Amino acid sequence: MASISCTESPELEACWDEKAAFILKTVAIASILLAGIVGVSVPLVGKNCRILRSDSSFFSGVKAFAAGVILATGFVHILPDATSALSNPCLPKFPWSSFPFSGFVAMIAALFTLLADFVCTQYYERKQEKQIQISEFEADDLDSVVVPLVVKDGGLDEEGVGNGIRIVGIDGQSQTYIRENGQTHEHLESHSHKHAFDDDDDTDGVVRYAVVSQVLELGIVSHSIIIGLSLGVSQSPCTIRPLLGALSFHQFFEGFALAGCISQARFGTLRSTLMAGFFAVTAPISVGIGMGVSSFYDHSSPKALIIEGILDSVSAGILIYMALVDLIAAEFLSKKMRSNLGVQMVSFVSLFIGAGLMASLAAWA
Repeated sequence: MASISCTESPELEACWDEKAAFILKTVAIASILLAGIVGVSVPLVGKNCRILRSDSSFFSGVKAFAAGVILATGFVHILPDATSALSNPCLPKFPWSSFPFSGFVAMIAALFTLLADFVCTQYYERKQEKQIQISEFEADDLDSVVVPLVVKDGGLDEEGVGNGIRIVGIDGQSQTYIRENGQTHEHLESHSHKHAFDDDDDTDGVVRYAVVSQVLELGIVSHSIIIGLSLGVSQSPCTIRPLLGALSFHQFFEGFALAGCISQARFGTLRSTLMAGFFAVTAPISVGIGMGVSSFYDHSSPKALIIEGILDSVSAGILIYMALVDLIAAEFLSKKMRSNLGVQMVSFVSLFIGAGLMASLAAWA
């Protein structure tokens, strides 16, 4: 009797239809794949378009909307699911009913995300510094080997010496020797050539986005795997229909936020494509795997509930941390945001609308 009460739900049994569920899951694969591809492609393909450039108000507004979607996904959708799984009556009362494991695991995941964020940022900063040192060393080496270019600015006097002789070095510095009344005077001119890493703020921003894009993808992908498997093994159209719309909606905006960070990190074309493609196919592949194992997978078994609850908690912790720290705080506390009232208004309104809409979907999904 205990086994029956754990594994069977009257509502789900009344809506059990394997054929209809199979059709809906096939539609879900196509819909989620399309939403992910479009969402992750818009910032990457359209980055040369004026309205989709990272410094545009439209881009800031959509990215804030996506950050709100991700925050609501973690707080309203994933964390409650994790709590429900880890407090299920199928699990032993000790230890699962005596401690809030879902919140604890989410907290630990957020702290480890902070650690990964810190370590990866340190790694990329050291890598950037080495590149700067190598570039400066190569420039100094060339400057010491190549013979300077001598340009005569003035005509020759009766002694055969130029009135003005400029010696230009590879590093951009030039020395001008001017003869006046038989005396030679030295004048140093400095012509600076800006390197790619001269702008410290810009470099720091690129480093941060490089780290954020990879850690954010880790959190999104882990969530996509769990939710995809859950949808794939379900045989209830009543469960699949609302999930189809909710997953397509948040897949699009998660893809947009991720691709925005990838674009601002200035990765190469190959790396950007691989990261975007990996995100886009993870959820549809997970749905397909769930469909393949649905015939023998018991999602109400204690082992399945524990695994699903822990992984959901981890995903929630990662997404909540990334949304609050790296997407919302980093953008809203930036110099660009503080100095532009219009961008502030658009971003705040977009953030609250995105979080509100995604949270409201919990009533159906």
